[in-house]
Amino acid sequence: MTLEQLTAFAGVAVSLGLAYVPGLSGWYDLLSRQQKGLVALGVGLVVVAGAFGLSCAALRADFVCDQKGAWEAVQLFFVYAVANQTTYLALARKK
Repeated sequence: MTLEQLTAFAGVAVSLGLAYVPGLSGWYDLLSRQQKGLVALGVGLVVVAGAFGLSCAALRADFVCDQKGAWEAVQLFFVYAVANQTTYLALARKK
């Protein structure tokens, strides 16, 4: 599985989890549409930035710690965002 595929899967999983996991979905439903999007994107940003940071600290080998690696991290965040937001728009419950 490539990093792109794994990142897209994570975006889908986070979107479904926030929308349907009991307890978490109750809290998430109380947020405005903009807040929901920011929370979901924030999770992805933390994960991608964390993976890049761990690579720079030599604790993981997902990215090269240079400008090229940072650009790859930005691209992966975009993959996450598209998968996450598309899943939310396609499968979120209507009120």
